[in-house]
Amino acid sequence: MTNAPPPPTTAAQSARTILTRLHEVMASRTNAQGKLNQVVGIIGECLNSEVCSIYLLRGGSLELFATRGLKQEAVHVTRLALGEGLVGMIAEQIETLNLDEAAAHPDFSYRPETGEELFHSFAGVPIIRRERAVGVLCVQHSDPRRYEEIEIETLQTVAMVLSELIANADLVDTAARIDAAEADQSAQRLSGQKLVNGMGAGIAVFHQPRITIEHTVADDIEAERHRVYAAFDKMREQIDRMASQAEFGIGGEHEEVLETYKMFAYDEGWSRRINEAIDSGLTAEAAIERVQQRTRMRMRQIDDPLLRDRMHDLEDLSNRLIRIVSGQMGTAAQMGLRQDSILIARNLGPAELLEYDRRRLKGVVLEEGSLTAHVIIVARAMGVPVIGRVRDVRTSIREGDLLLLDAAAGTVQVRPTAAMLDAFEAKLEISQKRRADLAALRDLPAVTRDGVTIELMINAGLREDIAALDLTGARGIGLFRTEFQFLVSATLPQRERQQRLYRDVLDAAGDRPVIFRTVDIGGDKALPYMNVDENALEENPAMGWRALRLALEREGLLKVQARALMEAAAGRTLNVMFPMVSEPWEYEAARNLFVGQRAWLASRGKKLPAAIRYGAMLEVPGLAETLDLLLPHLDFLSIGTNDLTQFLFAADRAHPRLAERYDWLSPTVMRFIARVVKTVDGSKVALGVCGEMGGRPLEAMALLGAGIERLSITPAGVGPVKAMIRSLDLGALRTDMPAMLARPAADPRGQYRAWAESNGVDLGD
Repeated sequence: MTNAPPPPTTAAQSARTILTRLHEVMASRTNAQGKLNQVVGIIGECLNSEVCSIYLLRGGSLELFATRGLKQEAVHVTRLALGEGLVGMIAEQIETLNLDEAAAHPDFSYRPETGEELFHSFAGVPIIRRERAVGVLCVQHSDPRRYEEIEIETLQTVAMVLSELIANADLVDTAARIDAAEADQSAQRLSGQKLVNGMGAGIAVFHQPRITIEHTVADDIEAERHRVYAAFDKMREQIDRMASQAEFGIGGEHEEVLETYKMFAYDEGWSRRINEAIDSGLTAEAAIERVQQRTRMRMRQIDDPLLRDRMHDLEDLSNRLIRIVSGQMGTAAQMGLRQDSILIARNLGPAELLEYDRRRLKGVVLEEGSLTAHVIIVARAMGVPVIGRVRDVRTSIREGDLLLLDAAAGTVQVRPTAAMLDAFEAKLEISQKRRADLAALRDLPAVTRDGVTIELMINAGLREDIAALDLTGARGIGLFRTEFQFLVSATLPQRERQQRLYRDVLDAAGDRPVIFRTVDIGGDKALPYMNVDENALEENPAMGWRALRLALEREGLLKVQARALMEAAAGRTLNVMFPMVSEPWEYEAARNLFVGQRAWLASRGKKLPAAIRYGAMLEVPGLAETLDLLLPHLDFLSIGTNDLTQFLFAADRAHPRLAERYDWLSPTVMRFIARVVKTVDGSKVALGVCGEMGGRPLEAMALLGAGIERLSITPAGVGPVKAMIRSLDLGALRTDMPAMLARPAADPRGQYRAWAESNGVDLGD
């Protein structure tokens, strides 16, 4: 963190003005209700907003506590349940809303007693305490307009101060509800998502004590700034020391992850944002928390898992920084694990996980987390089972509770009964035998019972992912995501750096094929070092200016990657795949660009690939309508089931209400894939599927039945899918498949499972 403070921004000046006045209100002897009444007046006046209202969580619902602009008779009368109306949605999802026409929003709930029909625009932010929403601060205006970013940032800063005020006044019921939950002594079963497979038993240990910020308004801004400078220096020393001491015995992708994590610790953009928050009048702790809250909200809006995981690293560093600056440095790792333990955390960074004694750490339970998170890569290298997305672990689990973690089932048993413990131990014994059986399949071919060979490949994105080829016995890499290098870099990776990565991957793969997908950035995978037109912000980034669309516009980016790939593959076969092709001309334009760069390198005497094979990803359903035009120009085609599914159903796969609604095995998806297989059949184009769908035995079986014979999947899926393949009579399945597609059952998943069970297919259940 540089020692020259930046000049205060307009947002900081605006927030500081409000905080100065709020500080006077908080110091006054007025009662809590009187203070809230003054607060809404100050905010409304400073933001020139006709309405400012504060809703607080009490009695399980959000109660209107104070307002300027709405009818006063609605105060302590109007109530909204969590998730009800715009205010309820903000509190439930801990999200910010900014609308020019509130009534047009599908979650709008009109309350006649408030008189709010006079107002059109609406902006609201959650009031957060102990990582939970305890209220909502909102403003409204009669004219339809979106509030400026400066105004939203000011509201978020004020919400932090309000959190301190309402906590001191004991106005909300969060603490009572938490205490009641913690008093529960009964056995519980919590569910989450499998992140690293395995089973483990141990006592619950919380990674770090909950740090509650008690003072938000700074008395001396320069003193607060210097506290943050010192904390940054100490944090960076810790990260450097841990990264240098991490030992795994052999190289792995975790090493690159740690280097990336270290880079984030030195990121100037992050430290600048904290400085700006201090300029607004916040204490050092509150400034870090303010930036951290904004990061959390951004994480919830990001669809791309790799970019979301970058934000997780910043979240972890924020936790570390706030503990340093507050003087509350103790973590479970520093105190030491005394017995077999299951670690509990909202989230973890890779370096923090490395601090734990691997002999005692039997598992990790996260409130957040995702399959591609950096900490998960490190946990996999350590052999520690992990489940994530387990809600309310802090209110359901107490320090010292006995926990039984079953990552395969995505469950953790809390305070288990004797019967639960017996069942867990029996399943653990079976699981250990299953792992041994799958390991024995590594060197056996993926051949069905009736002699059909299936090409099993893996998806990768880091240099050391290649180690999974030997561990799984996969035939190659069917999808190497080149954008990961761009996402974790502070600057655009130069050609030499890209070339070095691609060459290392090819060297490690040996004679096994590697299919490089050209960079898929843009949309929600925004890069901080690429200029973005702020007037072209996208409401649907997954369907926006990204992937091949962006690359064809920024030819320099694609040209550099083309040269790097060709020089890395000198003397070898290069497989290149273009993402998100919507029409044949886009593929032709990208292919012609590569052809041009090949000629350019040849004219300068560079050594070239022995051959270049070109392919496309079928993710946009519309491309299927012009496949007959595209096939003569393709060497291979890969169906990307992740994006394809959300485009087919017009459903954001990251939306919590839609994530489980649409099934990969629905006739919509399966008929589409079967139609693509029929179109490609008879051509010389190799057809495959890449994505999560192919990594699950039941879904993989259905894909094979539809005619697919090449799968590129997550490395963890290779063993179970190979076991399924070797138990499958593919001819029998393909005989019955047309009838299942023509007359699908109401429960297609159950239909496929019933077929598998009656035909002796090993689904690993």
